[in-house]
Amino acid sequence: MKIEKQSFGMLADGTEVFLYTLVNAQGMRATITNYGGIVVSLTAPDRDGTFADVVLGFDTLAEYVAHSPYFGCLVGRFGNRIANGRFTLKGVEYVLAQNDGQNHLHGGIQGFDKKVWTPCAFETAAGPALALVYASPDGEEGYPGTLSVTATYTLTDDNALKIDYMATTDKTTVVNLTNHSYFNLSAGAAETILDHEMLINADTFTPVDGTLIPTGELRPVAGTVMDFRTPTPIGARINADDAQLKFGGGYDHNWVVNGEPGVLRLAARVYEPTSGRVMEVHTTEPAIQFYAGNMMPPTLPGKGGRVYVRRGGFCLETQHYPDSPNKPEFPSTTLEPGQTYQTTTIYKFSAR
Repeated sequence: MKIEKQSFGMLADGTEVFLYTLVNAQGMRATITNYGGIVVSLTAPDRDGTFADVVLGFDTLAEYVAHSPYFGCLVGRFGNRIANGRFTLKGVEYVLAQNDGQNHLHGGIQGFDKKVWTPCAFETAAGPALALVYASPDGEEGYPGTLSVTATYTLTDDNALKIDYMATTDKTTVVNLTNHSYFNLSAGAAETILDHEMLINADTFTPVDGTLIPTGELRPVAGTVMDFRTPTPIGARINADDAQLKFGGGYDHNWVVNGEPGVLRLAARVYEPTSGRVMEVHTTEPAIQFYAGNMMPPTLPGKGGRVYVRRGGFCLETQHYPDSPNKPEFPSTTLEPGQTYQTTTIYKFSAR
């Protein structure tokens, strides 16, 4: 195993940003920048053992700053949507940016995806690791409390990228951290991800309204286009005449992962038939958002001269349910002083 460090350029304020490449014993590589905690590159082997990059992104820091659709980043303080950009805690209403129509999305205008994190690279028995630390001040983006966050990426020797999230606060607040990598397991051989076969280990999902805010219902997936309990090509039903799909322009929904929240368990498995690559997502989180890249632009210049198209990548964002601060019936995202927010998500790669 080894860890490589190089400059990724300068921000407008003169801050230098770095790239850290973790290399495991198998030769798998994960390249992460301390700007936004972005997974810039992640290689995985195909059925012939050939490693190739399976995440979408850009070649330069300037492109991430200018027009990234959340490629690869850490999302916080609150991943996904909060209705009308407001919530109430202990009788106090907090007003957030409305940066997704009338709703708040992914932590606001300057969320964790746009922060420079303090890096610390080190080796572990499981493989090379990079810890990123950020202290979000009280009131940042409208959220209460100083939130101290550590996100640790470990590239394990069994070809998995493990992300451990930890946070503490000095005032009652809400927190919901995730990673927003866009995957294409064909490594660019297939322009879209519609032929990828998706399995989601969930019997229910949270249906949404026309602004993609959950209604509060937990609806069985059985007999619906949301049933991925057996592997199904992403494109098989994505254009079906279904109200939920029309709201999202395709899949952009939250599934309730089977099993006990807090326990590491399988949330999803994706198979790409041409390369044979398989990605499994294991998480301690209660849910997972499957986003099929519906809102990607029709053409977006990306890494190595590639042009990404709509639905050129998919996201599997492990999380608490969207709009949880306004839905007391949902699992709580409230963090109190003296408590520690702690979650783990693993993206494990193989081939067949």
